[in-house]
Amino acid sequence: MANKSIDHAFTANDHKSAASDPTYAGALSFMRRRYTKDATGADAVVWGIPFDAATSNRPGARFGPQAIRRASAIFDNDPQYPFERDLFADMATIDYGDCLLDYGNHADTPATIEAEAAKLLESGAFLLTLGGDHFVTWPLLKAHAAKHGPLALVQFDAHQDTWFDDGRRIDHGSFVARAVRDGIIDPDRSIQIGIRTHAPEDFGIRLVYGHEVEDMRAGDLSSLIISHTGGMPAYLTFDIDCLDPAFAPGTGTPVAGGPSSAKMLSVLRGLHQLDIRGADVVEVAPAYDHADITAIAGATVAMYMLGLHAERLARQH
Repeated sequence: MANKSIDHAFTANDHKSAASDPTYAGALSFMRRRYTKDATGADAVVWGIPFDAATSNRPGARFGPQAIRRASAIFDNDPQYPFERDLFADMATIDYGDCLLDYGNHADTPATIEAEAAKLLESGAFLLTLGGDHFVTWPLLKAHAAKHGPLALVQFDAHQDTWFDDGRRIDHGSFVARAVRDGIIDPDRSIQIGIRTHAPEDFGIRLVYGHEVEDMRAGDLSSLIISHTGGMPAYLTFDIDCLDPAFAPGTGTPVAGGPSSAKMLSVLRGLHQLDIRGADVVEVAPAYDHADITAIAGATVAMYMLGLHAERLARQH
C-alpha cells in the first residue's frame, strides 16, 4: 500500500494525477478529480448546479450532482472504455464543486449561474456541468454563446422544451424556445434526439422521435447529428429522461418508449467530429432511482463527454 493514497480529491498534487481510492471509499469528486476553486491551467472543469425549482413534475434533481459524483467512483484508473486511454493523462481536469444558489430567491438564479459559468469559461477550460433540472441549461447557453457566438444545440431528451415563455419564467420546459427567440442557438443547425412528447412549436429544430431512434442504427444517428450541425460550434445537453425509464427511473418526468443507455452511449461515442464547446447532464433525481441505475447512466454520459474532449485535445496536439 506504500504507493496508494486515499481522498485523492483533496490530496492530488496536480490535475492529471491518477487516483487510487477504493471504489467504496474516499472523497467523492467526479471521477476522483481534484477539488479546487482555481481553474488556472485546467483543460476541463466539472461543475455542479444543485437546482430543481423549475421542475413541472417530480422534484429532486438538486441532488443530481451528488448522485452523479458518487456513481462516478465506479470508474477506476484503467484506460476508460471505450476511449482506450486514461482520460486525464493529457487533460488537466478539476472538480470545481457546486454553484451556490439562494434557495429563497430564485429570481437571482439565472444570473448567478451565468456569471459563474462565464468566469469558468474565461479560463479557457471546457465546462462540463452536472444538473440540476433542465432550466440550468438556459444560463449555461447564454454564457457559452457570449464566448463562442450562436450555437448548434444537440439535445438528448424526451421533451422538446419549447413551451411558451415570457422571458421571466423559471421553467425547465421552455428554455429552448427562449434560446431560439434570443438568438442563442441556431434552430436550423440544432437537433433533438429521443423526443416522445409533443409541444406547440418546434421552431424548425430537427426532431428525431423515439420511434425513429428505435429504427435507426447508432452510427447513423451520430452521422445525422454531425451532418445537421454542419460544423457549427455545438452545445451538448443530455437530459437523462432521454433514456427509457427502464434505464433511468430516477428522473422527474419519465416517458416510456425511449432508447437504452447502451444505444445512446454508442451515439455519443460517434460524435468525435462534433465541435462541442460545452456540455451538461441534467435531470438525475436520485430519490426515484434504484441501485444507482440512473446515476450510473448519468455519470457514464458525463465521462463520455470528457472522453470526446480528451480526443479533441489529442488531435490538436
